Amino acid sequence: MLRPIIALFSFPLLMSGQEIVAFNSGNLTLRGVLYKPKGAGPFPAVIYNHGSAKETSAVSDALGPLFAERGWVFFMPSRRGQGLSASAGPFIGDLINSAIKQSGMPAGAEIMVRLLETDHLDDQLASLAWLRKNSSVVPSRIAVAGNSFGGVETVLGAEKGGYCAAIDSAGGAESWKQAPGLQSVMIRAVRNSRVPVFFMQAANDYDLSPTKILSAAMKDAGKPFEMKIYPEYGRSVQDGHTFGYFGGAVWADDVFRFLDRHCRT
Repeated sequence: MLRPIIALFSFPLLMSGQEIVAFNSGNLTLRGVLYKPKGAGPFPAVIYNHGSAKETSAVSDALGPLFAERGWVFFMPSRRGQGLSASAGPFIGDLINSAIKQSGMPAGAEIMVRLLETDHLDDQLASLAWLRKNSSVVPSRIAVAGNSFGGVETVLGAEKGGYCAAIDSAGGAESWKQAPGLQSVMIRAVRNSRVPVFFMQAANDYDLSPTKILSAAMKDAGKPFEMKIYPEYGRSVQDGHTFGYFGGAVWADDVFRFLDRHCRT
């Protein structure tokens, strides 16, 4: 369901191993969290697209160490209005909620799709341009990943960004049925994807249609992909939706096998 968006995560102190960096997106200064593996490098890297919550640090706290331990630079840029870039623009959730209040769910869905496909995609691609210049990273071996809104951003990035691979976890799952425009945009993006995509969801997520329909679209377009529906995660639908953030012990081997196949060769 496309519902008013609320902040789901707290914002704890900087963890050991994190580095806060700044980059430009147009005339905006945005910030993000960077984790690096031990050693001299350079390393393959992943840009991780967070979801819709205003405060996002629990995501990087959970995923940054996991990727670094596997030999990957992990970079989670905060898009405008969220996380470390909260002061750089309005919060997307506030804009969606305002549109819903004034004109109903279709208006909220329309502004969601427009912002994810424009301003927020611009921020993702700006973070990619910054990361490619980082001396610890192999520029040709940068993958993209994300959960929920971040999964939407991931498939948009797969269409536009020139990555080596993409991991879409639950992209659009909460909004799929209420946002036909989102369905169209995501289907177009995966059909035009420039890289292999791994789609994954937990069985108790809001809606499994995105993984099933998008993987079918890639198959029809003759594009390389993998998909997997994992067993139920946690005790609720919301737990299932955050599987991509907190279920690394379950999906890590599959994800890193996919990334190693497409980004380390």
